[in-house]
Amino acid sequence: MPQQIKTSSLYSESQAKDNCGFGLIVNRNGERLRDVVKGSIAGLTSMTHRGAIGSDGKTGDGCGLLFDLNRKFFQKRIKKEFSIELPELFGVAQIFTSHALKKDQDTIISILKSENLSFVCKRKVPINESVLGEIALKSLPKINQIFIVPTSRDFNKERFESCLLQARKKIEEIYNDEEKLYICSMSSQTIVYKGLMLPDAISKFYLDIDKKSFTAKICLFHQRFSTNTQPRWHLAQPFRLLAHNGEINAIRGNRNWVKARASKFSTPLIPGIGDFKSLVNETGSDSSSLDNMIELLVKGGINFFRSIRMVLPPAWQNIHTMDPDVRAFHEYNSMHMEAWDGPAGIVMSDGEWAICVLDRNGLRPSRYQILKNGMITVGSETGIYPVEDDEILQKGRLSPGGIFAVNSDSGEILDQKIIDDKLKKNKPYRDWLKKSAVYLESTLDAFEGPGIKKIPHSDLIKSAKLFSLFNEERVSVIKPLALDGLEGTGSMGDDTALAMLSSMPRSIYDYFRQQFAQVTNPPIDSLRETSVMSLEACFGP
Repeated sequence: MPQQIKTSSLYSESQAKDNCGFGLIVNRNGERLRDVVKGSIAGLTSMTHRGAIGSDGKTGDGCGLLFDLNRKFFQKRIKKEFSIELPELFGVAQIFTSHALKKDQDTIISILKSENLSFVCKRKVPINESVLGEIALKSLPKINQIFIVPTSRDFNKERFESCLLQARKKIEEIYNDEEKLYICSMSSQTIVYKGLMLPDAISKFYLDIDKKSFTAKICLFHQRFSTNTQPRWHLAQPFRLLAHNGEINAIRGNRNWVKARASKFSTPLIPGIGDFKSLVNETGSDSSSLDNMIELLVKGGINFFRSIRMVLPPAWQNIHTMDPDVRAFHEYNSMHMEAWDGPAGIVMSDGEWAICVLDRNGLRPSRYQILKNGMITVGSETGIYPVEDDEILQKGRLSPGGIFAVNSDSGEILDQKIIDDKLKKNKPYRDWLKKSAVYLESTLDAFEGPGIKKIPHSDLIKSAKLFSLFNEERVSVIKPLALDGLEGTGSMGDDTALAMLSSMPRSIYDYFRQQFAQVTNPPIDSLRETSVMSLEACFGP
């Protein structure tokens, strides 16, 4: 890992954003094929133009591949290299460190043991450094794999994944520095290979991928373009579950809301969730925080598709032709999780499902092809997997808020309508809203309460003092509201002391400030984008 130059500047890594290219290839027949690996590398290479190239001509902004875990491949490698027989259920942690992993091995083994997991062996990932550029070489981390098994035969896939997640979170919280130790993936279902090489060099760098016996049924791939960040090995994508093109413009609010409701998260599948210092990454890229959030929901027991729709809903507030039951589903979820607004185009996989979803703005296009041989490709642009026209069974593109999913085991293909139909029937969302939701109208036109009485002048003066209502508020705030039904506008600066620092009693409203002039790419506001935006807010626990 690099020794980063520590400087004082206005730049904050928490504001990291990037704009990238992504894709996925899945074999719906359920068979692991070498063609999936080769096709993904070819697709990734075709997106080289989506990222920048360093001055050495060989260092990129970051690229990577996420595969379903090929158990047979790793069972053979471990038997050959260590003479150890791996069981059917095992996990692999792919780890970047700035130092020899042996230094941390005892700590990691102790954490694994606390989660009913057993350390099997540590494997140095075979690599070819000669394909890297000088810049990437200077920051090249030590890359190792740790093989893990459950201590009990009673473990199923879900419980094993839960324990692996808890162990990973504990390790991350101890080191708390992704430059020193970063876990690319730690799962029994998927594995991630990524770095600062150019796309056409990734299989030459990671020698595992270059072996003919390395096959897959699902592969996500991603080419990063660093909009306002320095390239880092750990910032390359995919992350543990997804690869993302775009940026989460609502990221500050999303992270704050996750922190605020942390005590509300509870699930028997992740019994240690209350001990997590942070549920999502608060200092890394916006994409990594999104990855953390969806991963937590899925491994906490929420249906994969509902988890996606909770975080990335389509536009529903102002779409009056929407199925009432689907609308009720989205309205109910909006009361529990705010939207992580893009622009965002995302591909993701848990090792069984391969999914592509666009956020409700639809500003990061995605297109798919279904081939006669069972292969399905999805990408941020066409041509990532060149085929003849007569080999294509169906092709199309995702609409704003659209979702497209393929099950690699059953071959099932789900579009947005099928997924919405499944989700709306899972629970009686309309009934729940009728029983529990109370709606406040934005006007008093239909007010049917007790008659409004004139307040005596003496009581008015007393109430004004009690609520710190002075002449400025009456003239600049209340009068425009009463006359025009609109908030008063002005352009004067405000150099008064912050309420919390003021020596004078201040109204509780003065302690809150509206954050304005949010920068979005492209420019977005609620007036021009009424079809996808709403200023309605939910109050409640």
